Formats: sequence, C-alpha cells, structure tokens
Amino acid sequence: MSLTAIIVDDEKHSRETLTKLLEEFCLETTVLTTANSVTEAVDKIKNYNPDVVFLDIELQSGIGFDILTQIDTINFEVIFTTAYEQYAIQAIKFSSLDYLLKPLSIEELKNAIEKAKKKKDQEIYKKQLETLIDNLQQPKFNKICLSTADSVEFINVEDIIYCKANGAYTSFILKDNISLLVSKHLKEYENLLIEQQFMRIHNSFLINLKEVKKFVKSDGGYIIMNNNDSINISKNKKEKFLVSMSHLQ
Repeated sequence: MSLTAIIVDDEKHSRETLTKLLEEFCLETTVLTTANSVTEAVDKIKNYNPDVVFLDIELQSGIGFDILTQIDTINFEVIFTTAYEQYAIQAIKFSSLDYLLKPLSIEELKNAIEKAKKKKDQEIYKKQLETLIDNLQQPKFNKICLSTADSVEFINVEDIIYCKANGAYTSFILKDNISLLVSKHLKEYENLLIEQQFMRIHNSFLINLKEVKKFVKSDGGYIIMNNNDSINISKNKKEKFLVSMSHLQ
C-alpha cells in the first residue's frame, strides 16, 4: 500500500532530513510537499489531501495542534514529531496517538508508517484527536484513551478509582463497577497519571488519591477506596502517601 505525505516543520533541515529518510527507507511513501507554518500547512493539506501528515508540535507561527482545529474534516493520519519530552507529549499519550522524537529513529519511522497503512476506524480516530485537543485546552488532562481487546474507551480520568498490575496488562477499576483490561504495563500509566493526583503505593497498585475513603493502620496498614476495595500499601510508601493526602487539592 502506497501513502502520500505532507511534512509540516518550521526548520528546513528537519523537513529535508525527514524527506530523505522517507525516500530511502519508506519507498511506498511519497512526500507531496512541505510546509513551515500553520497557515501554509492548512492550505496545503486542504489542496493536496494527503494520507499522512508529519506534524511538528512547535512551530514559530503557533503549535501544530492549531492546524487540526482549522481543518473541518480530518481524513488523514497524523504522526507528531518533536525534539522534546514535554507537556504536549503527555497529551498525545493520553490520546493513544503516535509521535516521533527527534532525532528520528529509522525503525520508529518505519513502524509509524506501517501503523498508518492500517485502516483505522475514522470515528474512533476523530475522537482520539478531539480528546487530544480538549485536554490541551484544559488546566489538566480530563480524558484518557484506553485500548482493550475489543474496543477503544474514552474515560474521564476522575472516574478511575485505581489501576492494578496484571502481568503485562493493567486492570482499570472505574466507578459504577466497571473494569477494563488494557495491554500495557502499569508503569506506563504511572508515568501518565502521576501528575493527576495518582500515586503508586505498591508494585501492583496505582491509586486515585481523590478516591481514598480511609487509611487503616492495623494489619500493617492498608487503604480502603470509595468502592470499598482494600488496597495494600508498601511500608516505604506510607509516609509519602500520608503527606500526599494532606496536600490533596
């Protein structure tokens, strides 16, 4: 399957480097044109109708996300590129979208192209992009995209009571007695949710501090969540947990 692409980046060197990498290592991908600003990118995307847009997050004329808000129908794949691990990358991860860190890895680039070839459910993809844009407009991220074996769920972060390690998987325990099994390690979600007032209190548990009902001191100490589930807490986490609870906003 062949793909057409547009590269959006305000650095000439970055545009040329990505073009050469695609020409050399992704022969099925044709670069139609490039753009170096929000306005130019919007015009060219509308005129060329590409399959894929490589979108630099930070442009001198604005941020790459501004482009998405100015296009009525997004019928192309977006692969974000950036030189930094930053707030925007966290938002992309919350939406389960693809991104590439500069300097670009050839293998990661090839993997991103292979993913772009696979036809996505456009309604789900649109929802992922909407979640991304909505999160970026808020003081903190409100929604997270979770892929289960048979669905993609868009969950309010505040509805997560706790997460439990399940081998290479993570179980999300939500309000209303809902449970979701996601094929990613707990560590990945710890990195995402740590700034959302979640805490890893045990090797197997990441809890929403706002959903804590009480801390029981007996039997070595454990936590009861608002859904009445009991959660073990590691001895070396107790002090940090109690301090975190005292500063809870």
